[in-house]
Amino acid sequence: MAFFKMVYLSLVAGYLGYCSVALAAAASPELLNAKKEAEAKGYIFLTSHDEIIAEAKKEGKLRALVEMESPTIRTTVQAFMKKYPFINLYLQEITGTDSAQRFTLEMKAGRSKEWDILHLWTDFYNDFIPYLSKVDVLGMAGRGILQIPAPMIDPRHRNIVAFYSRFQVTAYNKNLVLAQQAPKVWEDILKPEFKGKRFAADVRPSEIAALVPAWGLEKTLDFARRVAAQQPLWVRGASRTLTSILAGEIPMMIGPNFHTVKRSQEKDPAAVLQYVVLQPVPVRLSLLEAIQAGSRNLHAALLWLEWMAGPEAQKLADEHEPLGSSVYARGGAVEQELRGKKLSVVSWEQHQKMAEWQAKVLEAYGFPKAEKSK
Repeated sequence: MAFFKMVYLSLVAGYLGYCSVALAAAASPELLNAKKEAEAKGYIFLTSHDEIIAEAKKEGKLRALVEMESPTIRTTVQAFMKKYPFINLYLQEITGTDSAQRFTLEMKAGRSKEWDILHLWTDFYNDFIPYLSKVDVLGMAGRGILQIPAPMIDPRHRNIVAFYSRFQVTAYNKNLVLAQQAPKVWEDILKPEFKGKRFAADVRPSEIAALVPAWGLEKTLDFARRVAAQQPLWVRGASRTLTSILAGEIPMMIGPNFHTVKRSQEKDPAAVLQYVVLQPVPVRLSLLEAIQAGSRNLHAALLWLEWMAGPEAQKLADEHEPLGSSVYARGGAVEQELRGKKLSVVSWEQHQKMAEWQAKVLEAYGFPKAEKSK
């Protein structure tokens, strides 16, 4: 019996190997040429989605670090494993600057090998590049092997995907700022009636820095100096500030993330918290992920990247983040909210400049410190 079992397993292995070869052989000359070009540059390029699935079945598991809300993680695991029941998926939430610094050091020391999918932070973006698998996600997406919108993928490194978009709004208490008084464009923030702690501004000024793509650096810095002259209430972090707005302690805040405002509105049955979308709308990449070099579950990881960019995962992001989908996901809440508006999109090329731009804006502000709200 043992002998026949060994023969059977050998035949199965041989058959699967044959299938893999057959799939590769069936690739079109165009795909084979793309594979050759990618490999010449040191990239992995797979020519068949069926091959990816076949190999993922052999791998059978996947471990990923994600910056998601807990409800999103739970529903994501359930939905992904329903589609791919042969992959045992484990997600772990990782958030915050301290976690980013600690994990970056662990990765460089070789103590993060258990993870297949890594989460990348803007401030440490370049630190991650040498530790990522050089798989040509962009090339495979461009040829329909992976269903991922090309703008979600870093065009330079070709192996990093941003699944969410963050854009920022101006939130206000409707009892303290009437709808007709709320700013309509960024320059309205400079009106006399908003001077003297009449609005809050974050000392991590990502919303102002993200205006550089539309305005250019000099105009953005001049605007930042004029904002500082308005003597705003300097704060750090939107969630606590929005709570103060709901309590009537602060009239308005520039720059909270749209999804953070929507989350606060869910806890506001009286609809006191309102927001306006000022144009150009600052839009940034978010939830950046890539496959770690040396991953033993490369094919399962590719299915994860594809699934996260797809409509099911994007819908879950809108339901649970909330409204955290990508601007490049057609029909998603973010794309619909921004449709027809003038945008200031921080591109992949500009993404790494955000820390520099924020530092310059903070300098234009006069290096303020966050104040304690009452």
